[in-house]
Amino acid sequence: QVQLVESGGGLVQAGGSLRLSCAASGLLGRFNAMGWYRQAPGKQREWVASIYSGSSTNYADSVKGRFAISGDNAKSTVSLQMNSLKPEDTGIYYCTGVGARQYWGQGTQVTVSS
Repeated sequence: QVQLVESGGGLVQAGGSLRLSCAASGLLGRFNAMGWYRQAPGKQREWVASIYSGSSTNYADSVKGRFAISGDNAKSTVSLQMNSLKPEDTGIYYCTGVGARQYWGQGTQVTVSS
């Protein structure tokens, strides 16, 4: 059974930084892509960033220039460095991996205070 486990969330003041990490277990083979989504209170889950098997990356406009995604495809790990955090970045951050199907972690809370 494939499991994704996130870590690194927490409370930070606006302008601060956090680093999220995610590790997958139980995977036979490798993901085609890994990434992060987030869900703010009362809002739908939204895509944040992705990294693909060729190491190319893509970001939502709202985080471009502030967040950086990195990963190790062989180890099925992915990280998200979040800088210059804003209160609107608050939410539950979910790690995802895409292989034969899309897998999700349980989420980690990120709270940015103003």
